[in-house]
Amino acid sequence: MVGAQRGLSILAAVAALAVTQAPVGTNGSGVAVSRADPRSVYEPSQKEYYLAQEMVDVLRPGLKMTINGVTNIAPGQKPVVDFTITDDFGNPLDRTGATTPGVVTARFTVAVWDGLYYTNLIVASGNPSRDTNGTWQSVSDGRYKYTFAAALPTFDPTMPATLFGGARRMLTDLLGKDYFVNTFKDLVPATGAAATTWGATTTAMCNQCHDPLAGHGGNYTEAKTCAICHNPNNMVGQIPGSGGEPPEDRGKYNGQVFWHKLHAGLDPEIVAVTYPQPIRPGGATFNGQRCATCHDPKAPMGWTWFTYPTRAACGACHADVDFATGANHSPQNLAMANDDACADCHAPVGDVEYDASVINSHILPSESAQLQGLNVAILSATNTGAGQKPTVTFKITDNKGNFIKPNATGLTISLLLGGNTKDYTSSNAGAQPISQSATGAAYDPATGIATYTFTTAIPADATGTWTISAQSRRTVNLVKGVGGTIAYTEGAVNPIYDVSVDGSDVVARRVVVDLAKCNACHYRLATTFSHGGQRIAIQFCVICHNPNANDGGRRPADGSANPPESISFQRMIHRIHTGEELTQDYTVYGFTGPSNFNEVTYPGDRRDCVRCHTSMATTNLPPPEGTLNVVTLRDYFSPRGPGTAACTGCHDNQDVAAHAYLNTTTFPDSTQPTEACGTCHGPNSDWSPAKVHAR
Repeated sequence: MVGAQRGLSILAAVAALAVTQAPVGTNGSGVAVSRADPRSVYEPSQKEYYLAQEMVDVLRPGLKMTINGVTNIAPGQKPVVDFTITDDFGNPLDRTGATTPGVVTARFTVAVWDGLYYTNLIVASGNPSRDTNGTWQSVSDGRYKYTFAAALPTFDPTMPATLFGGARRMLTDLLGKDYFVNTFKDLVPATGAAATTWGATTTAMCNQCHDPLAGHGGNYTEAKTCAICHNPNNMVGQIPGSGGEPPEDRGKYNGQVFWHKLHAGLDPEIVAVTYPQPIRPGGATFNGQRCATCHDPKAPMGWTWFTYPTRAACGACHADVDFATGANHSPQNLAMANDDACADCHAPVGDVEYDASVINSHILPSESAQLQGLNVAILSATNTGAGQKPTVTFKITDNKGNFIKPNATGLTISLLLGGNTKDYTSSNAGAQPISQSATGAAYDPATGIATYTFTTAIPADATGTWTISAQSRRTVNLVKGVGGTIAYTEGAVNPIYDVSVDGSDVVARRVVVDLAKCNACHYRLATTFSHGGQRIAIQFCVICHNPNANDGGRRPADGSANPPESISFQRMIHRIHTGEELTQDYTVYGFTGPSNFNEVTYPGDRRDCVRCHTSMATTNLPPPEGTLNVVTLRDYFSPRGPGTAACTGCHDNQDVAAHAYLNTTTFPDSTQPTEACGTCHGPNSDWSPAKVHAR
């Protein structure tokens, strides 16, 4: 960060001189440039958004690459690529960095397409590679011809092929970032005609989590680029369960194997991955795999995952299956010497759920058509003043509107009461909300309306808006088409019903995080992590995960040697997603024991706050009035202000804690510390969260 700032300072000085010497519309070298207000071109999440116009004119941000044409894609020949590189405004770039800032490097390869897989024709030391040491010819400003160093091997030039071009513009010293671009030209080499090639998924599907996809030092940013190398024709070797996988075996990097094992976390020799969605094949622990998370059904080849089953692809996740011996290839323990007969048993789609077909066998239980649905609505609440015991009417229904009584077999339902919505903190032990089972609620079968009166009163000193909510679930046994059942806990979305306890206007709790954004990566957060699938709405989660909440009720008692850990969301969620980047331990004791989050591998970029937050405005400092300090007994100091708690959730090292501590004070006649974060990190400052997190 310091280096980038130093670079910008130098560039600012250069820009000042350039602008005074050059007419409008040219840069310091007199080259005509297209100009635009950076705030009309870039988003606030991008560094360029904050550049002054004169700095944009000199720096010329961005990198775009266009392949104009290619010749000599033939056996024994060295391809010649004609391409153009420009900035974000369409202005030409000097690849040497002599007349425009930043050296631009390029790499190329050619891969033949056989209808299912690529074969990369550029190979080095037995591995698929790229050509970077060829010769250059400058055609005009920003336009070049590159001649491969390597001659192409023997191949069929009448088959479709892809020319890959990748470029990197190095501006880290000046802007704190490099630019990367991948581009392609699909053609039939023999004729030059356009061709259709790989399209099993889209980069957008990857970037639901990866934000963005950036392999091998950031040089490869498109899923199609990955397929050009990670294919079974180049990555030749053993496949899962076919009789052994020596460590040097190149076959484990075949995409059919590699990507499945990578996301399933089944090959620690490659990398340890914590996948954010359910992926537990087979047996009693089955809770589904959503293949369409990665395989884009709208892509040209989005069908291959269910129409072309292979031992490599299937065995990568179903790691207990040994195709060589047939072990665990149920129900007949069939040995498979090749993939020819896979589709005989595993049709694309079957007649019933959880049969042997590919699509039906991967249905998430939460998506099963056998589920009837579970819904809870709070209809009204009376006696909601401070010191009173609220009476709540609610209704439970299935998706067809059929009434479900509160004491139905297998059903659980609890009502919760928490406040104040400025920041939840009451009432039991000052942390957890009032929670009571409502299975014994009075029930009218004619209307489906249930009535329950809390046995605990709202605290007499309560003020403002309080929230009534509910959690409900039931276990459903889903019938498998191949025999047996799957036990699944079906949960209802938590209703939010706000009431005033003192006659003031009802004020809903601020919305900081969007559940849809969580589920872009997690698909269904409740199924993956959320307390048996019954805690679904983010606005429900924060009632319990409040500034005073901790895991003391579950953590083994050991006095001051083992203080409880905070589970306040602004600390907890930031720490979980920081994971392996944490400098401190973050272990939380829950219903099933301790969960340590220091090995979580977050696939995105934590600077992208709006990946989870509703907007950057929700990250502004200082936090809204009424936001409470957070008790953090296992950290360097406690309590800490709400802004400090949020920021040190990610920035958890001692230096940051010291900085925050020195800028926190407790005024006379107060027992709560006050933080000064907003002084330097306010929304319009140079050190605002939006600006320092810009990428």
